[in-house]
Amino acid sequence: MKGLNMRLDTSGLNSLAPAHVVNDELCEGFMSLPSFQLPNSADFDTFQKKAVQMVKPAKGTTTLAFIFKEGVMVAADSRASMGGYISSQSVKKIIEINPYLIGTLAGGAADCQFWHRNLGIKCRLHELANKRRISVTGASKLLANILYSYRGMGLSVGTMIAGWDETGPGLYYVDSEGGRLKGTRFSVGSGSPYAYGVLDSGYRYDMSCEEAAELARRSIYHATFRDGASGGVASVYYVGPNGWKKLSGDDVGELHYKYYPVPKGNVEQEMVEASS
Repeated sequence: MKGLNMRLDTSGLNSLAPAHVVNDELCEGFMSLPSFQLPNSADFDTFQKKAVQMVKPAKGTTTLAFIFKEGVMVAADSRASMGGYISSQSVKKIIEINPYLIGTLAGGAADCQFWHRNLGIKCRLHELANKRRISVTGASKLLANILYSYRGMGLSVGTMIAGWDETGPGLYYVDSEGGRLKGTRFSVGSGSPYAYGVLDSGYRYDMSCEEAAELARRSIYHATFRDGASGGVASVYYVGPNGWKKLSGDDVGELHYKYYPVPKGNVEQEMVEASS
């Protein structure tokens, strides 16, 4: 086998373009290889972060939660967007962590869903080890510690942890930088300024459960009406001494005609005028 000369056949990798090309003005530029300048950066890490932020798609949502005399009311829309494209109208943005604890989803859908389910596992392990349910404070601190360890790595999470424990109702805001805030009412997402306008004007601590649910529903509706990245279904959850319970899930398009019914007389008059 010494005299055997093996040769690799690369004919299948060759271009199908003819070897001889007429030097014509119309063909100039088509056969030349594309070229571009590479960025000359001394600090590549900073350049990479700025480049990621430049092409990062915008996200939008509206979630809210507030404490009142009977517990915690939580509401959210269901629209997911990828920049200017509406990718889904049926995203579940309120995730049940355990029977007494729920979390909201704002930011990256995959990030929020994964870490909420991871938190649910840790809360269950805490319950098995200590023979008692984890508190709302403890659950929010667990999530904040996890997200703090991943800060600067591209996570996009803005969530609220709401629940009921031995001390009563609890509500915390946690973000992807590890920040954690305790409060009585929060709204997170691109539609939150509109939701805050309705929520702050109608909020009272001594509301009944029906009044609180209606306030949450109306706040989500007005946010979806003004914010293009929010929409779909307005879901409302109540967390009380017996755990969480879903109260309603209404299409925001139907809520529009519920809050602003169309007068029949005006429509009939316009049809008469149009026909004449």
